[in-house]
Amino acid sequence: MSNLDLPLQLSPVFKPKIWGQRDLEPLFIHPVGAADDPPSRRGHSDLPIGPNDLIGEAWITDEGSRFLNGPCAGLTLKEASQKHGAELHGSAWHDTRFPLLAKYIYTNDWLSVQVHPDDNYARVHDPGNFGKCEMWYFLKSDDRGEILLALKPGVTKQRLRTALENGTSRNLIQPFRPQPGEGVFVPPGTVHALGPGLVLFEVEENSDLTYRLDDFGRVGLNGKPRPLHWEKGLDVTRVELPAYRNLPRLTFREPYGLHRFVGASRYFALEELTLVRIASFTGSLERVETLSIIFGEGRVETEVGWMAYRTGDTWVIPPGTKSYRLVPETRTQLLKFYVPDADRDFRIPLAARDVSAEQIARVVFD
Repeated sequence: MSNLDLPLQLSPVFKPKIWGQRDLEPLFIHPVGAADDPPSRRGHSDLPIGPNDLIGEAWITDEGSRFLNGPCAGLTLKEASQKHGAELHGSAWHDTRFPLLAKYIYTNDWLSVQVHPDDNYARVHDPGNFGKCEMWYFLKSDDRGEILLALKPGVTKQRLRTALENGTSRNLIQPFRPQPGEGVFVPPGTVHALGPGLVLFEVEENSDLTYRLDDFGRVGLNGKPRPLHWEKGLDVTRVELPAYRNLPRLTFREPYGLHRFVGASRYFALEELTLVRIASFTGSLERVETLSIIFGEGRVETEVGWMAYRTGDTWVIPPGTKSYRLVPETRTQLLKFYVPDADRDFRIPLAARDVSAEQIARVVFD
């Protein structure tokens, strides 16, 4: 019998960024001056942070994220993954790294124009790394909120290179204003950039492999220009890819509230759950599942006891978790993510709810 048989809480790791924000509410607290807040909100950083430094990202499944309860208490996610392997990850995952990287992103300026490789390219050109397929879920977009996503029709790689040399690449990428709750799928090869005024959740392969194409002439935290990666970036750019946004919001009533199928690929699945009543769940022997609480407070209950959850918490559900309940004290919304069987977890249940094949194809990506 597995020792990892209950939900495990993780603390976040904060990343200072030149384009970040000071205010991380309501999910988190700026790590400086937050000593009285619980570790699940204040987290820590792998870089020195001053009281006025801007935080761009809160990585909730960082290798340095630390477990706060249970048999893994005190271990980092990397240490627990190496120690427990399939007992933590599930029988279907065969790497020593945790299956997925997830983070919250806070923007007060434009991020760079960038593109990610697929697994095959990364294996050859950046050995030891996965490629990077990702999905965004927007929590907030103010009146400045904007993204660039996928090249405009007819743009060639040569035309993109010329624009990069001239500093005009932004003009060749499709602009959009995302809405709260919107899901966006970003497969490898998609040229993209996040703009200011956004708070979003991002789930992806466990990889931070990014080819930066245009940084708008800025300098990094060290006062020096950040490196660009034109050759690799243009090599992996897929000019034919569309902007996978404005996805159908497939939401269904459940005894506990609402269940939304946000999106899925071979690498990850993302669901949104809204709880107004007690919800009972079971773990999966094949995979680990992770829950991120967007808002709400309540309890995580198992046969041996209960633990409080609150806005901003991250809970890892190991495969050995036979059953658990989420008991909302206030209306709760959370994101659930995992490595799926796309047919079993999305296509079949959506078809059973009379969703058309065309609609399913817009949220399940091959």
